[in-house]
Amino acid sequence: MRKFNAENERIKREYLIYLREAKGQDESSLDKVAAALLGFEEAIGFKPFKAFRREWASKYKTYMKRRKNARTGKSLGVTTRDASLRLVKAFVEWLSTQAGYRTRITYSDAAYFNNNAREARAAHAQRPVAYPSIEQCDHAFRQMPENDVFARRDKAVFALLMLTSARDGAVASLRLGHIDLVERVLYQDGREVKTKNGKYIESNFLPVNPMYRSCLERWVTYLRKDLMFGPADALFPKAEMGTPTGKFAVAGLSREPYANGQKINQIFKSAFLSAGMRSFSAHTLRKTHAMLMDKICDTMEDRKAFSQNMGHEHLATTISAYMPVTLERQREIIRNLGEKGEQ
Repeated sequence: MRKFNAENERIKREYLIYLREAKGQDESSLDKVAAALLGFEEAIGFKPFKAFRREWASKYKTYMKRRKNARTGKSLGVTTRDASLRLVKAFVEWLSTQAGYRTRITYSDAAYFNNNAREARAAHAQRPVAYPSIEQCDHAFRQMPENDVFARRDKAVFALLMLTSARDGAVASLRLGHIDLVERVLYQDGREVKTKNGKYIESNFLPVNPMYRSCLERWVTYLRKDLMFGPADALFPKAEMGTPTGKFAVAGLSREPYANGQKINQIFKSAFLSAGMRSFSAHTLRKTHAMLMDKICDTMEDRKAFSQNMGHEHLATTISAYMPVTLERQREIIRNLGEKGEQ
């Protein structure tokens, strides 16, 4: 049975309420905080937070280094450990301002939860991430089957990702009313669609192969005319379970969307694996589109419009996050610049 400290549970609950109501953090972020705090309690033997000692920071660091990933069985990576340390540090900072704790914990005590400089650099270092080329995407898409309604849905999912660069979580929550085939626009209203930070994004269809738009149009037409789906029904509905043959099984398409982007990501990955290639997550497609931007955009205004289409308020976000320059490319560029300077 899991151990717990009633007093700690109360103050943790207050902290999570503070993060949700005052800081606007979503449930997934709160789950990460709760997990980090539970790990901290396990490291200190569930002692009351009011008995705080600076040495607890060292105990937690040691605990994190010894922990194993539940899925892989391997030690936790430096990025995971660094993130957990930062979450606990923020909690201790907040705790130092609370009645009943501020006489026992000082704000500076939280600094003991800082990672060492070497591991902090390693945790935040940018690493090259593989992403598919436009040609690989086209090939994977052409190999996707259309033999049943679920296969056609999955192919339409791939098509929409290619056309809009929308995030998988947002795509999972889309409804028919969010897409305009005439204007070729996907409206991602953060009040209805699970966009990052609840942003409003208008994603005009990108200049990719016309086969993607044709596929998506066929799917939307099928939903509207054959299944009589309306604006409030899911654009990519999950399977509906029932007992059409007396046994509990898939009975068709529900009118409800998926709860998160897991299925969308799975569809994208599977398309590449089935085509005999390595798998790519749906998020890596945003790098593909960023490189497309660099290839076809001639002016800064072009790039700014493309960046906004991806949901970024600042062009710098697109460039820094999705257009990394490898060391090899850096070397090549500087050498070329040197040759130009010598002329």
